[in-house]
Amino acid sequence: MTTTRIEFCGEAAPHQDEILTPAALDFITRLHDVFGGRRIERLAERRIRLDDIARGRDPEFPFETRAVREDPSWQVAGSAPGLEDRRVEITGPASDRKMTVNALNSGARVWLADAEDASSPTWANVVAVQTNLYDAIRRRVDFTSAEGKEYRVGDTTPTIVFRPRGWHLPEKHLKYVERPGRRVPASGSLVDFGLYVFHNASELIARGTGPYFYLPKIENRTEARLWDDVFTFTENALGLAHGTIRATVLIETITAAFEMEEILYELREHCAGLNAGRWDYIFSIIKNFRDRGPDFVLPDRAQVTMTVPFMRAYTELLVATCHRRGAFAIGGMSAFIPSRRDPAVNERALAQVGADKAREADDGFDGSWVAHPDLVPVAQAEFDRVLGERPNQVDRQREDVHVEGGELIELPIPGATITDTGVRTNVSVGLRYLESWLRGNGAVAIDNLMEDAATAEISRSQLWQWIRHGVVTAEGTPVTAELVDEVLEDLLAELPASDDDRFEAAAEILREIVYDNVFQTFLTTGAYASHLVSDAAVTGALQLAG
Repeated sequence: MTTTRIEFCGEAAPHQDEILTPAALDFITRLHDVFGGRRIERLAERRIRLDDIARGRDPEFPFETRAVREDPSWQVAGSAPGLEDRRVEITGPASDRKMTVNALNSGARVWLADAEDASSPTWANVVAVQTNLYDAIRRRVDFTSAEGKEYRVGDTTPTIVFRPRGWHLPEKHLKYVERPGRRVPASGSLVDFGLYVFHNASELIARGTGPYFYLPKIENRTEARLWDDVFTFTENALGLAHGTIRATVLIETITAAFEMEEILYELREHCAGLNAGRWDYIFSIIKNFRDRGPDFVLPDRAQVTMTVPFMRAYTELLVATCHRRGAFAIGGMSAFIPSRRDPAVNERALAQVGADKAREADDGFDGSWVAHPDLVPVAQAEFDRVLGERPNQVDRQREDVHVEGGELIELPIPGATITDTGVRTNVSVGLRYLESWLRGNGAVAIDNLMEDAATAEISRSQLWQWIRHGVVTAEGTPVTAELVDEVLEDLLAELPASDDDRFEAAAEILREIVYDNVFQTFLTTGAYASHLVSDAAVTGALQLAG
């Protein structure tokens, strides 16, 4: 039996002892023993590829895996109990108990219970995610607010699909004893996945579903292979039948777009489908082509719609690839959210989301995401229109789709511009999202749009790129660090202040990442280490190191 070599450093969170049991920590230790080193290798390879693309090497469909793409015989595992019909999936952070109940009562077919982009990874949130999901699976997650309002779970609930943190994110409140005298931060991915599957796999199966996951930020087939090996190891360790675990992979990086079939192939015995993670995909394009010429500088975010050529190529390829291999194609999330106070805003949001879901349903997607319970009927109506009584349209092969690699990176958008408003919007979103994130909220309504880490990444990376390329807006304004500073100061003066707000800290983070000569690969990694890791965890880490 493995001796637990995961050590906690920090201030304890509510219900922590119920989650970090000795047996659970032993399982997390085993995951790190077997897969921790391979995770580090995959992250090192990411950095090399990122720099290669930035220096001018275009991504391409891999020559060495051509046989996989050309072999028509293989298929993925596909659906599993509770995943046969995914026409509407609601997303949201699992760290918030009220939002957990609302998601379970939303009427959606699937709940993407998020511990990643929509969740701020404070230690209290990390534990709350596991606690809330543990209780939700056992139908004991009812909640009464401080005002006395009761939230109760109804009889019919969505299938839960859990999204752990990506491979790049550490969990600094847990230290893995790699060897005597060598302690390193645990992997956020292995911690989130391991705790969830250890505590809940058997219960989920007994209740008629299973341990299902969304896999974020995967960049290529080798990262998919790593997850597949984690799944097989876990099934063996926990006595689960092979293939019990099912994964849906978010295609939200430009490099993954060139390896969709290979990713499906590596995960084929555990794979249910792919998802078009549109916002991180746009961020990935900016990040990878950040140093290239003007043809790789994107316009205002609002002008990068799902109908522009390179985004259209990406989604068409995803549907065709999935259906060829028996996998579900799940659409992305429109950022528009309804308003119960402003009828005009509400009408506009419903129309925008309806049009977005109509396009996806007509293109062959089998389902799509929404971020608010009021949008479930809108999305369902569009998929009902196309699907009728069928659970999906995987049988629609889209043989009319033929996407060349160049189409995925043909970025110029005719008539698109960078505007003064676009600059201000990026500064505003970056500042306001970070402020909320620092207070523990990872999904934030800003100007009637749902913003999470992915959309904030677009905002800050565009500012970085526009400054580096000496962009001049359509109004004739040079985009400079001084301009961003002016906008930041204006916003700080305008936004309502309070004793516990984090606007100054958010502004400092934004300045640091936008003005840095070196592009920081993820907004949240540095900010996490400097702002969300508790002082007790830092002190504990120093004591361990000493």
